[in-house]
Amino acid sequence: PGIVAGVAQILAEAECSIVDINQTVVQGKFAMVIIANSARARESAAELKERLRSGGEKLGVRIYAQREDLFNAMHRI
Repeated sequence: PGIVAGVAQILAEAECSIVDINQTVVQGKFAMVIIANSARARESAAELKERLRSGGEKLGVRIYAQREDLFNAMHRI
């Protein structure tokens, strides 16, 4: 409990908007994907990534953040 709220709070504090969110349980593990708009973010992508990593530790989860352009390049067919 509190994982979605914790991540949403970090994004809200950084002035990022959640565009889409999906969550499921995979092989008994909670998995969540959030698409966030960081156009108005008050910090760099690297700073936000570090805040998400640190916040995830406090929540007892691992958070992996990736820029959309890099994600798209890695998943191109």
